[in-house]
Amino acid sequence: MEEELKCPVCGSLFKDPILLPCSHNVCLACARNITVQTPDGETPVQSRASGSSDYDYLDMDKMSLYSETDSGYGSYTPCQLKSPNGVRVFPPATHPRHCSLTCPLCHRSVSLDERGLRGFPRNRLLEAIVTRYQQNRRASAASSSSAVKCQLCDRNPVDAAVMCEQCDVYYCNACQQRCHPSRGPLAKHRLVPPPNQAAGGGAASGGGGAQQPPATARKPATCVDHEAENFSMYCYSCKIPVCMKCLEEGKHAKHDVKTLAMMWKQHKCQISQALNGVSDKAKDAKEFLVQLKNMLQQIQENGVEFEACLVAQCDSLIEALTRQKAKLLTKVTKEKEYKLKVVRDQITHCTMKLRQTTGMMEYCLEVLKENDPSGFLQISDALIKRVTSSQDQWVKGALEPKVGPEFDLTLNTDSLLQTILQLDFCQGKVEPGPAVPAAPLLQLEKCCTRNNSATLAWRVTAPPASPIEGYILELDDGNGGQYREVYVGKETVCTVDGLHFNSSYNARVKAYNAIGVGPYSKTVVLKTSDVAWFSFDPTTAHRDIVLSNENQTVTCSSYDDRVVLGTAAFSKGIHYWEVSIDRYDNHPDPAFGVARINTMKDMMLGKDDKAWAMYVDNNRSWFMHNNSHTNRAEGGITKGSTVGILLDLTKHTLTFYINKEQHGPTAFENLDGVFVPAVSLNRNVQVTLVTGLEVPKNTKQ
Repeated sequence: MEEELKCPVCGSLFKDPILLPCSHNVCLACARNITVQTPDGETPVQSRASGSSDYDYLDMDKMSLYSETDSGYGSYTPCQLKSPNGVRVFPPATHPRHCSLTCPLCHRSVSLDERGLRGFPRNRLLEAIVTRYQQNRRASAASSSSAVKCQLCDRNPVDAAVMCEQCDVYYCNACQQRCHPSRGPLAKHRLVPPPNQAAGGGAASGGGGAQQPPATARKPATCVDHEAENFSMYCYSCKIPVCMKCLEEGKHAKHDVKTLAMMWKQHKCQISQALNGVSDKAKDAKEFLVQLKNMLQQIQENGVEFEACLVAQCDSLIEALTRQKAKLLTKVTKEKEYKLKVVRDQITHCTMKLRQTTGMMEYCLEVLKENDPSGFLQISDALIKRVTSSQDQWVKGALEPKVGPEFDLTLNTDSLLQTILQLDFCQGKVEPGPAVPAAPLLQLEKCCTRNNSATLAWRVTAPPASPIEGYILELDDGNGGQYREVYVGKETVCTVDGLHFNSSYNARVKAYNAIGVGPYSKTVVLKTSDVAWFSFDPTTAHRDIVLSNENQTVTCSSYDDRVVLGTAAFSKGIHYWEVSIDRYDNHPDPAFGVARINTMKDMMLGKDDKAWAMYVDNNRSWFMHNNSHTNRAEGGITKGSTVGILLDLTKHTLTFYINKEQHGPTAFENLDGVFVPAVSLNRNVQVTLVTGLEVPKNTKQ
């Protein structure tokens, strides 16, 4: 109980105790000693509810110990006073309003108001308990016996016989033999008689309990091996003090032995110097805590600013998406209006022609009722020509809609959605200096596909310290395979031709400079057209070829067969297109099929080994390759006929359709590689190309 009644600052029984907010007590005089002045506006850090203490700079300062010896060295601390209990004390505070007091037990700090220490309540109950305890102790001392009792006896302790100086415990003979035998590690402990026996007996016995002997001054330590000798030297090798007898016996003959006073002073100097370093660290820790507190405020401010910046960036993305949505809706509206106009014009045109045809039919019916042969024959020739002409107006396609109800617009959002899902922060900041270029940013709004071509555009996100020398664009094979380089140069826009139809390509780009090659950009997915849209190519056609109708219609200025190629190239997949016969005079033999880009242009298609074709007249058709004729079939062409060409590069076959009647398929072993559509014809034939068609579903295998 006595320890509970002692002040944690001075170590003595409480005198005028005051109660702190943390429920601990301290003497009023000691409270004045540990009160410190704080800077204006500084609020001491309070301990958390969990019970762990947050040490502020006062706590850290309080942990800096003061030590000064006769070596002349002392630790650097703001205050050099220390209480008997080891707690730092400070000079009296001059301004109580800016003072704080830290509890020496839980280290919780509290600020003082204008009343100073008078603001804390006096613990009258504790003061009364201390007074009553002092009275009882004095009464017990007056009536107790001075005989020293054994401290290890469980019941009815007997008088002590010996005391161990090292253990500082009193033993009776039985307890000493049982608990402290003179052997093993305890053999070197020194057992001496109790103080009352050493002084010639105790005081007169009174009543009651045992009384501990009064404290006596500790004798100088003596050598364990030579009890009569005091320690006077220090063995530096063994790290123990020794006496002169030990040195005379030669136990430490070859050891480094120094005087005890010199080593005592030297070690005090070392401890004092070490404390100087600890004091400097404590000072640095105090400054570091202030820095951390300032950082808390900076983090709060920067967090609010960064959140606002992030919201603004996301809002700008949403705004850009909203603007793009409006543009896309405008395109859909224009497409809808175009389709409506085409259908309305076709309705008007068809209605007019129907009225003309109906009127002519009614007139012909009336003429047929005429019974006068001579009168009938006078107008019959003109009427027959008129009926035939009217019939010719209803050519193939006149009763077919020019547009379909479906919208041929596909919005590919996969790459954009993938980019949005990958939107994240870039960790770390790149220090300025020579470095490889950053990853370029693909501009999705400028990336597009047309037929089997892809156009990509990109830009630099951050200018590097070294100028960019060029870019490397890579595409995979359209099946998720390995990437290959398709462009190396300084331009930031590139169009790649000759891709596969109905395929999805992954594209990426990276930049390079004198330092090296930078990282890849994010991957963008580009999908080529499902079906081929193309025309005849005037750049590769024979000079006798005549093109019109935006290079969709072709004829020839020569009576000899001349070849014209298409603008599309096929290397895999299944493709279908048609050719309509606009003019067919004198029964020529036009040829239709596919060819290599370097096929002969001044002879019929299929006569060399670089073309595969079907040539046809008004009665029959033949497959031809390398001037070899095979698979003759009945059925020819006339004006208004349609020839369909089906190229299957999976099965390496060609199939033809004459007025929807299938011819083939015919397999060719060497039908592999890259092919372009081709036609050969002379001046007696004019054909028009029709593309963007689906593969016929009734194809016979």
